Amino acid sequence: MSDFFQNGIITTLHNLSTRSQEGLEEELGEFAKDCPMTLVLPCLYSELAQPALAKIVQELTGVEYLEHIVIGLDRATEAEYRHALDYFSVLPQPHTVIWNDGPRMASLQKRLGELGLAPTSLGKGCNVWYCFGFVQSLGGVQAVALHDCDISTYDRGMLARLFYPVANPQFNYQFCKGFYARVADGRMNGRVSRLLVSPLIRSMKRVFGAHPFLDYLDSFRYPLAGEFSMHIDVLRDMRIPADWGLEIGVLTEVYRNHSTNRVCQVEVADNYDHKHQELSLEDSTKGLSRMSVDITKSLFRILATLGFVFEYGTVRSTKASYLRIALDLIESYHDDARMNGLHYDRDAEERAVELFAANVLKAGKSYLDSGEETPYIHSWNRVTSVYPDVFADFQRSVTDDQAEYAEAKG
Repeated sequence: MSDFFQNGIITTLHNLSTRSQEGLEEELGEFAKDCPMTLVLPCLYSELAQPALAKIVQELTGVEYLEHIVIGLDRATEAEYRHALDYFSVLPQPHTVIWNDGPRMASLQKRLGELGLAPTSLGKGCNVWYCFGFVQSLGGVQAVALHDCDISTYDRGMLARLFYPVANPQFNYQFCKGFYARVADGRMNGRVSRLLVSPLIRSMKRVFGAHPFLDYLDSFRYPLAGEFSMHIDVLRDMRIPADWGLEIGVLTEVYRNHSTNRVCQVEVADNYDHKHQELSLEDSTKGLSRMSVDITKSLFRILATLGFVFEYGTVRSTKASYLRIALDLIESYHDDARMNGLHYDRDAEERAVELFAANVLKAGKSYLDSGEETPYIHSWNRVTSVYPDVFADFQRSVTDDQAEYAEAKG
């Protein structure tokens, strides 16, 4: 059973294990009459071969309150796209598979590029951006949720808890972030969130002083969680980063555009596990090492827009402060793990912190030396102002892809 403690500047909604999943879903069915809900699943084709996605699809077949499911499919050939259509055909809800690598989507992307509106780099952020555009082209959607496709501990109760805060008409929330414990195989996971993001935010407080935005970020129990839900109005003017800074970037956009009393976090599961990435000690372009660089650069860029002044001295101070705070946290995690009978590899944790500390310095120097701002992808409000027919063209591209497959299938 979870605690009920409120801390930070956003509301925390706990899982006190006092209500059944069926009760939540029944109430969501009533909400859906006035608040149609759509789920977004950004997906790599390779994930179709994994048991995690098979379990997710099986669980979703029992969700009756969903209006639509939008699947963004990346890195798929034509044959693989057709396989994906068959794979997801078991879903009883209306659903759409967007073939991001197909010729019709390439044509749409080219048109957006000619207008200076297309994403400049591929990745999860790009996939999510196109999915969000398609959701808006459907019309009538009021609430949107997103989660990853590699959750090995998934059950449909996670989705119910994720949707509930923004779908309940008696609540005032526009955006909801999921959180959960990351314990699997007798050990603590979630290294980037535990050992990088939280101590880095606290080190920035120490170096730059208190700031409402840093307090806001520090209020989230799992800021890198890939699970969130929002009202459709939040989605329309959101600018999404394309790199590993996606989750922090989304939280930043919500902070810029909405009052913190319209934001909450919800405990969606007692425990959670998904695909793990290697630390990649030897190559900073891969794994958690690359992720740590991208996230740190993203934080530097975001804070600069809020008036924070960075120079080499402050970057070095941030790195030194981060290292001290993170090492202190390792002691806390060790004791927590020991108390709960979990295996804890202190050496591996300290190696991770040392790598992240080096990457804080590397990210800071890179940001200062280049002076380059990695732009967020344009909001869909901006896109539609320049390209009014984009949603109609988007719908046509996706519909024609699926119709061609249906015709070929006979």
